[in-house]
Amino acid sequence: MLVLLQANVPNLGHIGDLIKVKSGYARNYLFPRKLAVLADERNQKSLEHQRRQADLKKQKELAVATELAATISALSLTIQKPVGEEDKIFGTVTTQELADAFHSAGHEIDRRMITIIDEIKLVGVYKGSVKLHPEVSAQFNIWVVAQN
Repeated sequence: MLVLLQANVPNLGHIGDLIKVKSGYARNYLFPRKLAVLADERNQKSLEHQRRQADLKKQKELAVATELAATISALSLTIQKPVGEEDKIFGTVTTQELADAFHSAGHEIDRRMITIIDEIKLVGVYKGSVKLHPEVSAQFNIWVVAQN
């Protein structure tokens, strides 16, 4: 029996693959779990339409992420921290503080998307990174200044 996979199935295939399986396996396992459909012309056309829609959506998300990356690369975030002797900061700069700074700059960035590249121990300029999309990330400057 020819089936069209609607999901990735280990040891069988990936989404959209046309696979020949035994009819019992298809009826008892693949069809009830909605992992595959019978490979007829209507189902193949439907799957192709879904693929095209998913590709368009990916392209739009990539374009938006690329545009946002250009904006973020130009940003410099300023974080105020209390300092001690020799300009050593008390505590650490957290990704939540950076997310709040992005929010005040007008960008909604989740703290889990932010990575602090350099170890921040002193007052100065450091680098941070934001992963906006699996294919797009942007670096920005972090200015750590003494709190008045």
